[in-house]
This record gives sequence, structure tokens and C-alpha cells, in this order.
Amino acid sequence: MSEYTGEVRKMMIILSKATMENVYAAFILANGARMEGIEAEIFFTFFGLEAINKNKLGHLHTATVGNPAMHIPTLLGGLPGMEAIATSMMKKEMEKLDMPDVLEFLDILKASGVKLWACRLAMEMFHIQKEELYNGINGVISVGEFYNKGTGLGTHMLFV
Repeated sequence: MSEYTGEVRKMMIILSKATMENVYAAFILANGARMEGIEAEIFFTFFGLEAINKNKLGHLHTATVGNPAMHIPTLLGGLPGMEAIATSMMKKEMEKLDMPDVLEFLDILKASGVKLWACRLAMEMFHIQKEELYNGINGVISVGEFYNKGTGLGTHMLFV
């Protein structure tokens, strides 16, 4: 192996929330890594599992409560319909940029070589079966197994 020069060789992304903005951030980062020739893996844990749950991945929302980037008071963000409005606006803006929907993006990630892992503990906690997940996941693993996949120089872990 050649001498390590400090370049990023692998991105290990942990996705713990399936809000639209978190899912797309993780997917864009993983896709960008692959476009630069960098290995990428995503570990879906806790509520991030909804991004790979066949019944939920098409119904993700934009968080309006507790999201300072929304620039609206928390009280307004919690009003009925605000989350739906924000989600609709976000989807329209993404369509203008020709962004794929979640399922299509998962297919793109898989085709580009991104490894997709579901968290065993979170699946047990939420009583999720592997059959409920996107067909292209690489497997269901523990956090320790995920960490072991992230060894080596040039590996970066990112929590989204």
C-alpha cells in the first residue's frame, strides 16, 4: 500500500432521522463520494430506517418543529398542515432540480456501489422485518460490525 496522503478514501454515513432534509443530505453526500471515486456506506438506524422501509420511504416529511433553518417560530411550525405545506414546497423545489424521489435515489446509490446497511438493534426495537426494507440493502448489521467496516486510513464517519 502506498503512503497515506490524507485523501478521503471512504465515507461512512450514519442516518438516524428520516426527515426529507436528512435523507437527501445523506444520499447526496454518498452519491457525491461515489462520483469522486470514494467508497461510501450508509448505516440506517433508529428513525433513519424509515428511509429504507418500503411502506414509508415514499412518505417522508420536512421537519417544521425544532428546525431553526425553517425560520418560523416553533409554535407556527406545530400548527396543523404546516409540515405538509413545507414538505410540498420542498418537493416542488427538488423537482425543479430534477432530484430523484427516495426510491429512485436508493436505486442510483445501489447501482453506483454505495453499501446500504440496516441497524439490527433498531430493527429489533421497532419490530421491523428485513422483508419490509428496500430490496437492495446489503444486510442487517450491528453498530460494531458497521464500525469494523470503517477501519482504515482515509475513512471518515459522518452522523446525519
